[in-house]
Amino acid sequence: MELAFQRFFKTSARLARPFSTHPAHAIKHLPPRPKLDDADITGTYLKGSGPGGQKINKTNSAVQLIHKPTGIVVKSQSTRSRSQNQKIARELLAAKVEKLERGEDSREAIKAAVKRKRKASSTKKKRRKYRALEEEKDNQQESDDLHNLDGPDDPHNEHPDADRQVENNLEKSESARPGT
Repeated sequence: MELAFQRFFKTSARLARPFSTHPAHAIKHLPPRPKLDDADITGTYLKGSGPGGQKINKTNSAVQLIHKPTGIVVKSQSTRSRSQNQKIARELLAAKVEKLERGEDSREAIKAAVKRKRKASSTKKKRRKYRALEEEKDNQQESDDLHNLDGPDDPHNEHPDADRQVENNLEKSESARPGT
């Protein structure tokens, strides 16, 4: 009884959060998944090829679907199961038909646009961060250079009169040189 009570509140607290960082919740207002009429699809089972061992090459587990109205052909051999390959092939075919019909308003196009925006935002954040770090580093070097000057106006300078005298002597020696 106690475990069920705790489990209820843990899950309800998790579901009650107002904001989510999960990417599936961030994409909103996607168009509904496309539905294809079974009469428009012809399917065949083929022997697989490529990596996966002898089992894939010997059995007819790969699925090839053809959409009659558009002529789009999709093949799936992702798994060893016919039913799973059939499901994957139908999803791929539906996505391709929708992209052909809707273009930029299709689910796949919207998802790709969101992904591009996120990547661009991430890149922009990184650039901003490193630019700020570089500026901070440059500012720190400039302030270090200013503190190390020990000029006559420096409040930490112990002998401001001696510094002025050295400067005056340098000016006199430069003006006394012929040709300058």
